[in-house]
Order: sequence, then structure tokens, then C-alpha cells
Amino acid sequence: MEAANDGITHDHRLRRLRFRAWHRGTREADLMIGGFADRYAAGWNDAELRWFEALLDEQDVDVMGWAFGTIAAPPAFHGPMLDALKKLDYVSLTMR
Repeated sequence: MEAANDGITHDHRLRRLRFRAWHRGTREADLMIGGFADRYAAGWNDAELRWFEALLDEQDVDVMGWAFGTIAAPPAFHGPMLDALKKLDYVSLTMR
């Protein structure tokens, strides 16, 4: 397993990110951000993991606004990952 620069394995980073994604503070953010991680994270490379780590540092209201298209995302977040987030096809309404 390839290790990240800080000595943490890719798998460990994924587990940590998924935990953070599902523990945002509101059910709506958990469903959106956690659902996104569940759907796509297994295939993410290092650059995509860094993008998601940066996303997790943002306020939920901002991330949700970017996904809904009600507010503009900063240029650093533009690209295929944000495009995938905007699809919202990963949100499951079943209770976890």
C-alpha cells in the first residue's frame, strides 16, 4: 500500500476522511458530504484526496451552496471533483 508523505497509508487517509465526512454536525451535510465520499472515495488518487481534505476544512453551508449552485465555489475547488459533487446523484435518503 502506498503511503502518503506523512507516513499515513492511503487506506488510513480514506477511513479518516470518511469519518470526517459523516460527522459534519448536521444530517443534511452528513448525507451530502458523506454520501459523496462513500460513492467516489475508493477510486481517488492523492490529488483527489487532498482536494477532499481541503473541502472538509470548509464550512458546510458553503460546500452545500457550491453543490447546489447557489453560491460560487472558490477557483481552487473548480474541476471534475466539484462537477461530481454538483451531480448530487450520490445522496441516499435512507437512514444510515
